[in-house]
Amino acid sequence: MTPSSVLVVKPSSLGDIVHTLPAVHYLKATFGKAKISWIANREWAPLLEENADLTAVIPFPRKEFGGPGGIFKFIRWSRGLSRLEPDLVLDFQGLFRSAWISRSARGKSVFGLSDSREASRFCYDKRALVHPGQHSVDRYLALARLAGADTSGPIEFPLPRGKAISSVELPERYVLLHPFARGASKSLTPGEIFEFTHLIDPIPVVVVGRSETQFATDRNGISLVNGTDLLELIWLLRRSSFVVSVDSGPMHIGAAITPDLLSIHTWSDPSLVGPYNPDAWIWKAQRIFQVRSNRMGESWAGNEEHPNIAQIASFVRDRMLH
Repeated sequence: MTPSSVLVVKPSSLGDIVHTLPAVHYLKATFGKAKISWIANREWAPLLEENADLTAVIPFPRKEFGGPGGIFKFIRWSRGLSRLEPDLVLDFQGLFRSAWISRSARGKSVFGLSDSREASRFCYDKRALVHPGQHSVDRYLALARLAGADTSGPIEFPLPRGKAISSVELPERYVLLHPFARGASKSLTPGEIFEFTHLIDPIPVVVVGRSETQFATDRNGISLVNGTDLLELIWLLRRSSFVVSVDSGPMHIGAAITPDLLSIHTWSDPSLVGPYNPDAWIWKAQRIFQVRSNRMGESWAGNEEHPNIAQIASFVRDRMLH
């Protein structure tokens, strides 16, 4: 059956929403007349602006459902989805909450992933076969194929153009450094941030992200930490000459925009959560290599070394000067 309406359930996280974009793009390319709606956390909804694949973005007010009575607020909100009644609901999240949302929309069919958690898999009419060794992008493409999408064309990540920052005068060429992540031991230390800017001086470095950590840069550093929104971050990424980022959501946005990116991985496995762009670069276990390298197939168990800032700075300097 060719669906005339599709509901995508993928509220979070930032990186996972980026990874779902190609699957939804294939759905729209295959079912050109279908109206596609996407439920996303309110804070990530700007990521879906200007997306021609979508008819509507439905903000999920996740933060309103905390504390006493939160579950009842969530149930009440979910009931409001019953008016949608899409032909097909695709649960890319794979949790009980997202399965509840999916069923609340009263779709004719609900599809999910085979390894969905919290008993959510029992809520699906069909499940796409996936396995733990797959990158998130490939997992989500499997769900799109189950829905009937042709995924044989080039991978595309439809992202907004971003919003220009007029309050800061930026150099013509700069390295964008995103050194912060929520995961333990993923972020660069204040000392590592300073060392990186110092070692590639006089090349300008624009530091972005959100953090309460106090840090300093050398004279070539420009800090916009806690000073940009999501659309401004995208604009900075598009304008940068090279991106250096720890494993994080903004890294995945950067990798979707440009191959001129180095992703730093301490304990995380780049074959699972690294940049999907085959021409992007990875630092892991004292080595720098491209995603397309066969090293992506290696086992990284036990490799939890701190970043070699001198090695990373030397690599970035060479990329900027040649």
